[in-house]
Amino acid sequence: MARGGRKPTDRPERARQIARAIASDLGLYHESKIVEGLEKDNFFDVMAPEIEEGREYFKSRVTEEIYKLNIYDRAIIDVIIKNKGHIKSPLW
Repeated sequence: MARGGRKPTDRPERARQIARAIASDLGLYHESKIVEGLEKDNFFDVMAPEIEEGREYFKSRVTEEIYKLNIYDRAIIDVIIKNKGHIKSPLW
C-alpha cells in the first residue's frame, strides 16, 4: 500500500505525472541549489539528499515494475535540468 493508504499505481502515464510533479517541486523549492550545482557541474552531488527523498516518495507511489522503468530519473532530467539550459554550465 502506498503512502496515505493509496494503492501504488501500475500505470506508466500516471507514474510519469507523479515523477514530474516531484521534480517540479524540487525545482521550485531548491532553485538556488540547482543553479549552483549546474554552474559548478556538481548538480547530482548538491541535490543528492533532495533527489533521494523524492525517489523514495515516488517508489512508495508506484509498483516495483513501474519503478524499474527509471521514470523518476527521466523526470529529473526533463523537468529540472533541461529547463535550466540558459544557465552557463560545463554540462553543455
